[in-house]
Amino acid sequence: MSDKPIAEVLNRRRFLGAAGLAGAGAMLPQLAQAEAPKPDPLITEVQDWSRYLGEGVDKRPYGMPSKYEKHIVRRDVSWLTASPESSVNFTPLHEIDGIITPSGLCFERHHGGVAEINPADHRLMINGLVDKPLVFTMDDIKRMPRVNRVYFLECAANSGMEWRGAQLNGCQFTHGMIHNVMYTGVPLKVLLNEAGLKPNVKWLMLEGADAAGMNRSLPIEKALDDVLIAFAMNGEALRPENGYPLRAVIPGWQGNLWVKWLRRIEAGDQPWQTREETSKYTDLMADGRSRKYTFVMDAKSVVTNPSPQAPLKFKGRNVLTGIAWSGRGTVKRVDVSLDGGRNWQTARLDGPVLDKSIVRFYVDFDWNGQELMIQSRAIDETGYVQPSKDELRKVRGVNSIYHNNGIQTWLVRPDGEAENVEIG
Repeated sequence: MSDKPIAEVLNRRRFLGAAGLAGAGAMLPQLAQAEAPKPDPLITEVQDWSRYLGEGVDKRPYGMPSKYEKHIVRRDVSWLTASPESSVNFTPLHEIDGIITPSGLCFERHHGGVAEINPADHRLMINGLVDKPLVFTMDDIKRMPRVNRVYFLECAANSGMEWRGAQLNGCQFTHGMIHNVMYTGVPLKVLLNEAGLKPNVKWLMLEGADAAGMNRSLPIEKALDDVLIAFAMNGEALRPENGYPLRAVIPGWQGNLWVKWLRRIEAGDQPWQTREETSKYTDLMADGRSRKYTFVMDAKSVVTNPSPQAPLKFKGRNVLTGIAWSGRGTVKRVDVSLDGGRNWQTARLDGPVLDKSIVRFYVDFDWNGQELMIQSRAIDETGYVQPSKDELRKVRGVNSIYHNNGIQTWLVRPDGEAENVEIG
């Protein structure tokens, strides 16, 4: 169909009729050719997917994404660590929407590679300062009262490369050590009640069955509050890389505590001072001291589109989107700036806003090719406001790896390409 208004087309035709076709005869074929619509073969011709039968219901017993989505995968940065068995890959935040991370895209962080465990052979022991040491099979755990909860899991080292300045170009790499899923499991306090805690219990030690024997100390107050022992995520069994058949879920706290392949919980009266809470996962300050047991993940956000891996392609109407989260509760508001923090507008939160869960935000905007400096900042229910990177560095220095929740800036150039930058 012609792009011209219908009234203009009709007026032109009326003019030709009134003036006489004889005088306009030489022009008519040219005008008709100029106004003729260009057929789109994707509309006018039958495509192969409509011409032939597709696969039957027995071809893919476990569903897989379309082959046209094969680029949407977790990615690693090979030079970050000496070995892939003790490394991390990153969730493609710029390629997903909503608040639930697909199980196959949840980032991985391992200390000794993925443990492949037959659930029939897996056991969970509770020992130490308890009235009755116990060993549970997976069948035992699945017969206990269970709950379903949506929580984010963020590695304490998420954004850790950015402490001294902009480094990695893409929100998958700057912020992709996070995912948000629905866990199904048994409250830890149910299991502890079965064993019976001694009055002097102050800490638990959680231990994994992987080659690293990953273990961490957990305060008993948190254990009795909202910790889950999970066997499922997003409606199916945990994936091997996410702790199958059993893992700890420590809502709002750093991911290193969420011990995977969980095999033992020991009750004690003091922390165990493990490697992962002394030489690692402590926050080195500018004066040489370290912050220790910084469990909670503070409010944080990032714009996922547009971003370096998701440039702007079209002028005119566009949608900005991103995610925000807080380990202290719910996110109450997200502000977005398109000019590097000079002016802010409140984004629209859409979808469920849950405790210690990712929330999705949107801003609809028009873009005419102007340069943009995009930022977002989260405000949680406690009133905490996500700080700028400069504000964070004034308190913490630049020697840390962990707990970097500073405001991220994307520079969008007139050609739509975006870059990780910082504003002084």
